[in-house]
Amino acid sequence: MNERSTEHRPGDPFRVAGEHITVAGLGVSGSSAARALTGLGARVTVVDGGDGPRQRAGAEELERDGITVRLGDGASLPHGTALVVTSPGWKPGSPLFAAAAAAGTEVIGDVELAWRLRPAPPGGPAPAPWLAVTGTNGKTSTVRMLAAILAAAGLRTAAVGNIGTPVLDAVLAEEPYDVLAVELSSYQLHWAPSLRAHSAAVLNLAPDHLDWHGSMEQYTADKGRVYRGNTVACVYNAADPATEALVRQADVVEGCRAIGFTPGPPGPSQLGVVDGLLVDRAFTEDRHRLAQELAEVGDVQPPVPHNIANALAAAALARAYGVPPHAVRDGLRAFRPDAHRITRVAEVAGAVWIDDSKATNTHAAQASLVSCESVVWIAGGLAKGAEFDELVAASAQRLRGVVLLGADRRLIAEALARHAPDVPVTELSRTDTGAMTEAVREAARLARPGDTVLLAPACASMDMFTDYHERGDAFAAAVRALATGPAENEQ
Repeated sequence: MNERSTEHRPGDPFRVAGEHITVAGLGVSGSSAARALTGLGARVTVVDGGDGPRQRAGAEELERDGITVRLGDGASLPHGTALVVTSPGWKPGSPLFAAAAAAGTEVIGDVELAWRLRPAPPGGPAPAPWLAVTGTNGKTSTVRMLAAILAAAGLRTAAVGNIGTPVLDAVLAEEPYDVLAVELSSYQLHWAPSLRAHSAAVLNLAPDHLDWHGSMEQYTADKGRVYRGNTVACVYNAADPATEALVRQADVVEGCRAIGFTPGPPGPSQLGVVDGLLVDRAFTEDRHRLAQELAEVGDVQPPVPHNIANALAAAALARAYGVPPHAVRDGLRAFRPDAHRITRVAEVAGAVWIDDSKATNTHAAQASLVSCESVVWIAGGLAKGAEFDELVAASAQRLRGVVLLGADRRLIAEALARHAPDVPVTELSRTDTGAMTEAVREAARLARPGDTVLLAPACASMDMFTDYHERGDAFAAAVRALATGPAENEQ
């Protein structure tokens, strides 16, 4: 890959004042990095290949802060660049990084930049430890649960990283944090060679973003970086052997423990579920004989299997940090999931309509489908290199019908023809945002009382929508219009 990135050792000086630094990308993380670096005295140029209204508006804001912005050219390296800081979405093979490699210029990500810029003694408090979470699915929910648990323990914390709040903003905040709950994507981990978390979790592994990483092996390796240098706990999913394999391969600090979580009764050094209770056999005085009650399954919302797994992972990280059991319970009770994550929208004619627009890959969609007994499935979008045979084969017996839309709908249709040939399938050829209204109408035609109508696309949304939020909003609006009657639901 065309990249150059080196590990930054703790205690090594990292100075940006007076340096010419190029930031790749004009999104949330890129703008945050540009402003932070400028505030620290760097000369910053932001480059972005786009030149649309959104980019121009963002450029105007940065230029008012004295930052140079170059739109419509994301390939050439500005003269004199000493360091490139990339936004997560830029692929390793981008021409800009090839130019940086040719010039001997280091490329790092926004997370690596935040790690290097953490305040350090002497003269101030020690940097806030990071409790890091990655995985194919469930990262945001787990990190937000973790932050709620830490807050319930009286700690100053924040959910940051790939969750919407740039970790750089938290690291440089005037009032220091006690500990940070950090969501990390495979993109961010790829560009973060120096990151060393207090404890970290890999929730699960399934094919995703293979168009970015190039292979499942590289995707897995980038996820596994989160365990490197952990000091207290490497948390893994006992139901997903690939995550345990990453722990076994990890280079950690001596004494760091492998902690599993499981949907069933836990063994020693695991957290799990017994008689409707979340219990801990990892951070108790006698983990070989006793389990510590943490919370009830009903304290987790929604209490579906994959969300229980998220809660166990969050609890494991919190317990690794020394949080008492009551804070786990109180934090889980206080947590409310974000929109578009298994969100009940309405009940129409005896069928329940669920918005899981966040299910942007096959692994997430399967987790939603297995929670339903009889389902009308709305799916499709950008496949990102995914295959759908395993998902369809595992879900075929639950499917009442399927409505497909989006650029790569044909891939799902072909998998359905192979593994669920008797299931009625409707394909929508239109690719404007109004297609969602038509999809909801078709799903209503297929649904029967007692069914679940589930938007779990198994694909990304950018072929038709700005993001999964807009896609979920369109679904919810169409369902609510359906519930009010035909006159309200006309295009």
